[in-house]
Amino acid sequence: MLERLFDTARQGTSPRREIIAGISTFLAAMYIIVVNPTILSAAGISFSAALTATVLISAFGSLAMGLYAKNPILVAPGMGINALFTYTMVLGAGVPLPVALGCVFWSGVLFVVLAVLNVRQYVIDAIPASLRHAIACGIGLFITVIGLVNAKFLVGNPATVIGLAHMSAPVITFLIGLAITAALVARRVPGALIIGIITTTLLASPIGRLWGDGSAYPPGLSTLVNFNGIFAWPDFSGLFQVDLLGALNVAYWPFIFVILFTAFFDALSTFMGVCQAGNLLDEKGEPRNIKKSMVVDAFSALISAPLGTSPANAYVESAAGISQGGRTGLVAVTCALLFLPFLFLSPLLSLVPAIATAPALIMVGVFMLAPIRHIDWVELDDAIPAFLAMVLIPLTYSITHGVVFGFLAFVVCKTAVGKTDEIRPTMWVLAALSLLLLFQE
Repeated sequence: MLERLFDTARQGTSPRREIIAGISTFLAAMYIIVVNPTILSAAGISFSAALTATVLISAFGSLAMGLYAKNPILVAPGMGINALFTYTMVLGAGVPLPVALGCVFWSGVLFVVLAVLNVRQYVIDAIPASLRHAIACGIGLFITVIGLVNAKFLVGNPATVIGLAHMSAPVITFLIGLAITAALVARRVPGALIIGIITTTLLASPIGRLWGDGSAYPPGLSTLVNFNGIFAWPDFSGLFQVDLLGALNVAYWPFIFVILFTAFFDALSTFMGVCQAGNLLDEKGEPRNIKKSMVVDAFSALISAPLGTSPANAYVESAAGISQGGRTGLVAVTCALLFLPFLFLSPLLSLVPAIATAPALIMVGVFMLAPIRHIDWVELDDAIPAFLAMVLIPLTYSITHGVVFGFLAFVVCKTAVGKTDEIRPTMWVLAALSLLLLFQE
């Protein structure tokens, strides 16, 4: 039945190989089950509700990717865009949580329109490649900073703005966990990030019991790791907490655009990169079933808001399964089924402290800096806007601000060197909107 449904023989594979590839992909990406609720809980969503939303959208998106788009690509709440949602919108700009979820919904609606109309090439042409790569790198740096701050390795310092924390028991444990995680990643061990999270959690268990004190870390107890049980029913309290009308306020349009921009290009770059690496290409040399894959990604992003999470998108960790020989949608279906048991494990997963997820965030930052090699640092009219976008995202703690100044700098630099023909009409509009956003604040 599986052979007929996924046409595995024609793809030169077998159901057994596809299932093993699906397990490999899941192990590479399952850290999101813990990391996404940890990030979203800072925005006011309870850990258990965020975990339920994470598992549901991951299972739905991956299942749709496998059955409809027939691609071996996992879908789950995106890293980077969850940081945008929590730290830029809710905490940074003070956007109410239901309104922020409404922005996610409307960006998903626009994403669906773009995907169904198959206008990806027009959108790609509007934003220069150097800026797209720089924004991806900037988000990676932002995620790294979030990890370092969550671990309280970076702290405020009135003399130097930021500085290193004193070597307390939690900080030392974090550094050991980071070293172990980095070593596992460097050795390309399958599931390196989740192994790092589990190991660091175990190392943190004695804090507040045998040595050190963890009271500086939420929830204010002296112990970092606290057992609250293993099983619990899913928490659906985060469902349908969306303010659709409030999100249409003109003041929130820039956030809708930035979410759309981030989700669209993250999905497109993931499909192009993963399919190119795995030779999953059609007769035109384009990623296989790219339109259907983009539609699945778009609907996953759209449904994320009613479920109570930031947008879902395709995961570059899918390359782990493809490298194991995964070729068909059975890989994604396997991932979807592996997510479901975690609906009932929120008490167990709440054991994981912030210092245990921080190493995973830092490693994700490393992965997201890969596009930096594609930026032309010799042509300064390209390099300057890219540099500003990349560094201002983490330094301002705002993806929006990095994007805005990147767009503005691109228009200024290209105009200054007489290359206005390289500025697409859409970019002029984006620059004007960026100016409006700056003066509105």
